[in-house]
Amino acid sequence: MMDKLSLYMQYPMVRYAFIVGILIALCSSLLGVTLVLKRFSFIGDGLSHVAFGAMAIAAVLNFTNETLIVLPVTIVSAILLLRTGANTKVKGDAAIAMISVGALAFGYLLMNIFSTSSNLTGDVCSTLFGSLSILTLTKSEVTLCIVLSIVVLIIFILFYNKIFSVTFDEDFAKATGSPVEGYNLLIAVVIAVIIVLAMNLVGSLLISALVIFPALSAMRLFKSFKSVTIFSAVLSVVCAFSGLLISVLAGTPTGSTIVAVDVLAFFVCCIGGLFKGAKG
Repeated sequence: MMDKLSLYMQYPMVRYAFIVGILIALCSSLLGVTLVLKRFSFIGDGLSHVAFGAMAIAAVLNFTNETLIVLPVTIVSAILLLRTGANTKVKGDAAIAMISVGALAFGYLLMNIFSTSSNLTGDVCSTLFGSLSILTLTKSEVTLCIVLSIVVLIIFILFYNKIFSVTFDEDFAKATGSPVEGYNLLIAVVIAVIIVLAMNLVGSLLISALVIFPALSAMRLFKSFKSVTIFSAVLSVVCAFSGLLISVLAGTPTGSTIVAVDVLAFFVCCIGGLFKGAKG
């Protein structure tokens, strides 16, 4: 097995896949804690469906770099989702369902009407659930992912205290003069960037798992925001690396394998939390 892994790691595309996978997992876990605590977990799911619709448009228009369309559309949708969710007439969960289902339906409709592929079913399945397409990343795509991931990490570190205050008590943050709406908007935009980055890794239907499971796992063992965030990040990276490793060696779908490892880690953390509670 080690010989096989050593052979695979000689190929740049495999090394690219591990670099991108680890960076995406790290970024996803950081904002995942905030989304879970704010009870807005499914924003990732909604935006991933929007990204699918944008990707369908890019495919119909024969764009060589789909990110040029997918990223702006997803960011704009994140802003609209935040604004709509704040509307008393359309609550957050309804707004997510409305935007995500609409984008998913229109995306699939466009891919069928203006199909440019002889294997439409395979393309749709790969986009929704992820595949080994991450092993076909180009150097420019990897560079873009690294740059965007660094931007996300810098934003999280610089605005950590503000994100913390907005996550736990928006009213108090407003009372202290913090621009709460601005920070919520920043969180939404960062999540949109992460969603676009994760499309090639786990597919649009599994992205929310990459965001949610590490955070939920960390909450089974730790109570403080800082401890949960750190453990969530470490666990997410370990699960992504393990999932990619299994996927490369066993030839299983990348996205499904990573999410399966995340689910397994969640159950292990649940058991660990029970033992920790019993001892406490």
